[in-house]
Formats: sequence, structure tokens, C-alpha cells
Amino acid sequence: MGSAIELEYHLLLARDLKLIPPGDYERVQTQVSEVKRMLAGFLLKLTADG
Repeated sequence: MGSAIELEYHLLLARDLKLIPPGDYERVQTQVSEVKRMLAGFLLKLTADG
């Protein structure tokens, strides 16, 4: 989860520095958000089974 949050920061930085186009930022940000949701669900499942 920490790596996903770090990736979000780097994406924002790249967008703000105009290293990636806004459309690419939105597409990748959507994918990162989905991965974070999946990780959160996985972590909940692991703690519920413990």
C-alpha cells in the first residue's frame, strides 16, 4: 500500500512538472486507485481470517 501511495505522489509530481500529459496522468491515476482498492480489500480479508 505504501508503494501505491508513493506512486501517486510521483505521478502528481510528473504531472505538475509537465513530464506526462494530463490524459496519461488521469489514466494511470485511475489504475493506481483501483490497485489501492484491491489491496485494501485483500488486507481486510487477511485480517478477518486471522
